[in-house]
Amino acid sequence: MKIVLASQSPRRKELLGRLVSEFAIQPAAIDETPIKGEDPVTYVQRMAYEKAQAVVERQAEQTLVIASDTTVVHRQQILGKPVDLADAKATLQSLSGETHQVYTAVVLKSKEREEKILAQAEVTFYPLTEQEIDTYLATGDYQDKAGSYGIQSFAGAFVKEIRGDYYSIVGFPIGAVNQSLKKFVF
Repeated sequence: MKIVLASQSPRRKELLGRLVSEFAIQPAAIDETPIKGEDPVTYVQRMAYEKAQAVVERQAEQTLVIASDTTVVHRQQILGKPVDLADAKATLQSLSGETHQVYTAVVLKSKEREEKILAQAEVTFYPLTEQEIDTYLATGDYQDKAGSYGIQSFAGAFVKEIRGDYYSIVGFPIGAVNQSLKKFVF
């Protein structure tokens, strides 16, 4: 069975590569705007499903599409990808010394079958100084990341505590995906 990762994320590519040796990459181009009043869990699950559906429709039989979406939530507010540097700085300032939630939804979908995963974690940041935030932002690592940070790189130093699946914060809960892959015939 051919496997397609519906993502251009280098982190997801690396983590899926730990589970399967060969797969194609075909990002899904969908509108990622939350629906007014949509709660964060429903939103992240809808995004993963819509990505999977958009890519699976372009496939031949015997293809498994894996799509994922991650959202960061602070005080019931979805913190998407930053629109610019000022937005990223404001986001990191709001997370400083606070606990937030990270949800990652994954959909494994073929034309015959689908599996859905929802992984979550709580992340508590240390209080951050303006210099720490500015130094991090200067790396550019915040770009294209929900919540304006990548835990697997420099922002890992901001973390005081994690409860839950670390890989859900990275954006691809590798253990849960591995278990779901077993349900597909290769």
